[in-house]
Amino acid sequence: MTIYALASGRGKAGIAVIRLSGARAARAIETLTKAPPPEAGTARPRRIVDPETGDEIDRGLVLFFQSPQSYTGEDVGEIHVHGGPAVVNGVLRALGEIEGLRPAEGGEFTRRAFENGKLDLTRAEAIVDLVNAETEGQRRQALRQMEGALGELYEEWRSAMLRDLAGLGAVIDFPDEDVPAEVPDAIWKGLETVCDAVEAHLADRGAGERVREGFRVAIVGAPNVGKSSLLNALARRDAAIVSAIAGTTRDVVEVHLEIGGYLMTLADTAGLRESEDPIEREGTRRARDVARRADVALIVRDASLLKENPAEEGIESAERWIVWNKVDLVTGREFKNLAVRDDGGIFLSAKTGGGLSVLEKKLADFVESQGYGGAGEVMLTRARHRNALELALDHLKQALEDRSRGLELIAEDIRLAARGLGRITGRVDVEDLLDVVFRDFCIGK
Repeated sequence: MTIYALASGRGKAGIAVIRLSGARAARAIETLTKAPPPEAGTARPRRIVDPETGDEIDRGLVLFFQSPQSYTGEDVGEIHVHGGPAVVNGVLRALGEIEGLRPAEGGEFTRRAFENGKLDLTRAEAIVDLVNAETEGQRRQALRQMEGALGELYEEWRSAMLRDLAGLGAVIDFPDEDVPAEVPDAIWKGLETVCDAVEAHLADRGAGERVREGFRVAIVGAPNVGKSSLLNALARRDAAIVSAIAGTTRDVVEVHLEIGGYLMTLADTAGLRESEDPIEREGTRRARDVARRADVALIVRDASLLKENPAEEGIESAERWIVWNKVDLVTGREFKNLAVRDDGGIFLSAKTGGGLSVLEKKLADFVESQGYGGAGEVMLTRARHRNALELALDHLKQALEDRSRGLELIAEDIRLAARGLGRITGRVDVEDLLDVVFRDFCIGK
């Protein structure tokens, strides 16, 4: 069947793009325009008419891309019309009246591109990441993956394993020929090289997932130190309730925002203090849990009180930064003494905004220093990739560590490791994965 869909966004717009793909794309264009499709790769102005009534729907541009030189590998047509809802609905209704056409499902254009060998699964996933990218870091990462860097890396490792598997197969299949009875050292060395590369690739602290899903920052501290005010100041809106009453924040309040080109999730938490109130105790427990799972915990203190909070001692996090808030209430001499005492702290005022840019820059610099989204990096971006790589690594290690087993068992481990990598790119039978990969795509992609 030939499929069609609105490929641009819904709602009023200057231009709307309606895409077709399939063997009847050219026929559909001719039916709607009463003229043959334009030469492949060119755009031509056309009148768009209703095939049933002959009424003109709009005047726009028509493009045609002939198989296999198209996005999907099939004949592809595009109709560019004015972006008003009435025009778009009229064209879609007219296409629905043509025999052999049906509306596309979510991700179906890209799925056809995959099935026709135009891209692998990692590049298909990158397309939806690029469409959904909200930050510069996400855009850069998705673009690198869409260019094929990730798929090429995995295919390089898989090809190396298949070469070693072929060499091992020669030892197994031709024991009486002029082939060494033992596994050649070159095969073991090749497997060790791939094993080390996969292990190093996995030891990335979830960098790619962080760029894609968000870098987690926990805001913790005693009651009334200005945690909610800091969250609101960074978000540039009233995301959390601010009150002088201690214990106002009892649950975790999360805000997603861009800082330094990266998506970050800031979590405002309940004040840390001893309490007999079971709800407040639960809030404290959740605050500690959020800090433990965060990439950075901002431990907020009130600079005007010039004292630490004993409850902070129980906070566990990969990174703990001290943030002295309310510096607008501190005299010059007090501020100088505080700065000398805690030269690693961050000093700011959530009320006036002073020092906020310092905190934002430090967060962005930390992301860069940890390798999150560094230029040229090829990183894991999905749990699906990580799970398949971990399974492949387990089989590789099994093959290398237990070399006294029968060669057939070693060969099976190598085959399973290569198959795991192939499932990431789609180079093996992955029909059961396709619905998972393409379910997040929008209609028209």
